Amino acid sequence: MVSNYINHHQMPFCEVLHELPECEFTFVQTMQMEQKRIDMGWYINPASVPYVVESYIDADKAEDKIMSADILLIGWLEDENIVQDALRECRKNHNRLIIRISERLYREGQWKMISPKGLIRKYKDHIRYRKAPVYLLCNGAYVASDYNLIGAYKGKMYRFGYFPRTRYYYNEADLWNNKAKLERVHINHREELPGTVPTITSEEIKIVWAGRFLPLKHPEYMIRLATDLVKAGYRFHIDMIGSGPMADELKAEAVNNMIEDYITFRGFLPPDKVRFIMERSHIHIFTSNHLEGWGAVINEAMNGGCAEVVSAEAGASLFLIDHERNGLIYEDDSYDKMFTQVKRLFETPELITEFGKRAYQSVANLWNAEVAASRLMEFYRGYKSGNIIPPEDGPFSVAPVINPGFFKSGKLGE
Repeated sequence: MVSNYINHHQMPFCEVLHELPECEFTFVQTMQMEQKRIDMGWYINPASVPYVVESYIDADKAEDKIMSADILLIGWLEDENIVQDALRECRKNHNRLIIRISERLYREGQWKMISPKGLIRKYKDHIRYRKAPVYLLCNGAYVASDYNLIGAYKGKMYRFGYFPRTRYYYNEADLWNNKAKLERVHINHREELPGTVPTITSEEIKIVWAGRFLPLKHPEYMIRLATDLVKAGYRFHIDMIGSGPMADELKAEAVNNMIEDYITFRGFLPPDKVRFIMERSHIHIFTSNHLEGWGAVINEAMNGGCAEVVSAEAGASLFLIDHERNGLIYEDDSYDKMFTQVKRLFETPELITEFGKRAYQSVANLWNAEVAASRLMEFYRGYKSGNIIPPEDGPFSVAPVINPGFFKSGKLGE
């Protein structure tokens, strides 16, 4: 596998491949991690990982691993030159399997495909291999639509994603015991409101949000949500994990709206501490817009048994979430539609447990590194025999071509 750098979202998949008896696995790291990622706690020392080769330190070894591979997985690269010889060779020699792993080409809008300069680059990197044994793994529900638009990988696009480390609860009761008992949660903290139910559990609904405080991720929605939930008389607490340019204004707004007692700003936390909070939360809310490539915190929160409320615009949402079965999806990047789904969970708390259990099973049984690695091996055997048979769902199932505008204006559920 060749990609920019090893990180905690890729490492579980790589570790499974490394441990397979039939597989000699190498990860070629092509650049050093940016400081902003290091500050977020992402850093893994590549020298400490036995299967990592750093191309900027040992270019000859990296080239040898790339050119001798039976399966070459190509992730995101700042400089494509390192894989060009392997790609050129595959057009003549079909002995090796090459698989691209990609997020969206046109996050900012598919109108960008009209750029002549961009199309020349897309032809060089993708289109010219349309008849070669080069396949595409789509890290997001709208990736296939972008590549279909330029005529690349037709009939050769499959679902994929990122696979953070999966925690398995062999006694699932241990997971649910970490969460507070859910009964009716609609109350008024100050005076009883008409139409509310006064008999309340002493526990509160725990909500978690995690990510960088950037406009594309809409952390401001959580301030609005806390304000509206207080007005509606609900009992809750929100953990905001992360930080970023919007941190000061969000904290100031929380004070101005007098909801600071309902939100804890926890800053960036190591992955294990993030999981600890998720395992003790009832609802995970993911508010990113169309600029979000995947959204691995959805995997992590599902693994922690959270009921999901996620934006349809993010890459992972339509792959991981089966609407009204293991979570809820909202459309149009809309706060009001997000609030409607959250309110639905507050008013029907049994759905929180139901969705949370199914979310956990979705990750434990399907969307995890072990399944992804096993299916890669099955895909390779199918390729070698000339009979690729994709599974019906999950990693390596056929990626549908979903237009980015499909889940807008009432299309949800169609």
